[in-house]
Amino acid sequence: MAATAASSSLVRRAAAAASSRLLHTRAFASGGGGGEKAKRVLVPVATGTEPIEAATTADVLNRAGARVTVATADPPGDDGLVVEAAYGVKLVADARVTDLEGKAFDLIVLPGGMPGSVNLRDCKALEKMVKNHAENGGLYGAICAAPAATLAYWGMLKGLKATCYPSFMEKFTAEVIPVNSRVVVDRNAVTSQGPGTAIEFALALVERLYGKEKMEEVAGPLYVCPQHGIEYTIEELNSVEWKCSGTPQVLVPVANGSEEMEAINLIDVLRRAGANVTVASVEENLQIVTRRHKFNLIADMMLDEATEMQFDLIVMPGGLQGAQKFANTKKLVDLLKKQAESNKPFGAICASPAHVLEPHGLLKGKKATAFPPMSHLLTDQSACEHRVVVDGNLITSRAPGTATEFSLAIVEKLLGRDKAISIAKELIFM
Repeated sequence: MAATAASSSLVRRAAAAASSRLLHTRAFASGGGGGEKAKRVLVPVATGTEPIEAATTADVLNRAGARVTVATADPPGDDGLVVEAAYGVKLVADARVTDLEGKAFDLIVLPGGMPGSVNLRDCKALEKMVKNHAENGGLYGAICAAPAATLAYWGMLKGLKATCYPSFMEKFTAEVIPVNSRVVVDRNAVTSQGPGTAIEFALALVERLYGKEKMEEVAGPLYVCPQHGIEYTIEELNSVEWKCSGTPQVLVPVANGSEEMEAINLIDVLRRAGANVTVASVEENLQIVTRRHKFNLIADMMLDEATEMQFDLIVMPGGLQGAQKFANTKKLVDLLKKQAESNKPFGAICASPAHVLEPHGLLKGKKATAFPPMSHLLTDQSACEHRVVVDGNLITSRAPGTATEFSLAIVEKLLGRDKAISIAKELIFM
């Protein structure tokens, strides 16, 4: 396949698919696998892996119907399959890379992050596996630091056009043809720039594995950003200052069935910005099985412990199953009501505005948005077309494809526009 800077056309097609509303509910509920033979995908992770890139890649490919295996490249240790990714995000892998030697995959895709990319590079079993895969004509990809620090280091981008995180471009070996684009496809190699390009990257991989029609079907319910490279926007009404003394204290509850892209975006972006984010499980243990059953998260504490703390903001990810659990967790609902009564900020994305905030009266007199197929559940639907809506101390958003904007809007309200723009540029979101 000829080399292409795939991002802009891919986003236009994805935006068109989103506007059509076709197959959205079915694809969102089932992962869009249909009756096609599942492709086997390996997503290796290691200490320091960028969690947004790993989770987004696994989630989007799973939505297409792929059988995704998340495998740790870390040496065996006391923590078993637990991987400490960047920004304190703890993931539980499905397997070890060393146990998968000889297994066949249709795609091997490397998330970035530092030192995650170097830790992947130094895994000899992974290097051997990826090289054998490529020699047999297999599709492979990498994002952020990994194209330069891992693939190029292994000599796997010779003579190919490729991109990576901008500050790593100079680390490409002389045999690589560097291209400053959000996503680059050249033959069987797909590369991309960073966390803010992760959805575009994953959709490009879906298109290579399954074709354009499947890519558009998967893209639809994500509600991807229709245009990149410009400043994000917020629909704000009844503007008030979100006050916090010192470092913002943020509670992110999680449940079995929470949407991983939304949860990890909140955790990653807010911690990048310097907020103290507490991830609290509303289940009976700390390990959470996310909506796509591919990224098992380990929370920082149980909700009972978090109820003894004070937070400047409480913000919930979506995912229908997770939202329903939130709605039925009295301690969390009581926390949200206390937050609202104290005029302190709270918010939700995707299914949670409709299934948590609305039924408990927390949207009364407020404008909000939600996952479009669920927006009819909101009493006031007048702001539902917006990607992020702030009404006083309430913030809501639509879907996984709006999660980065949602997180950046929170950074802006807590720490200012300049800080949010700085983080957006760091993410390569704009």
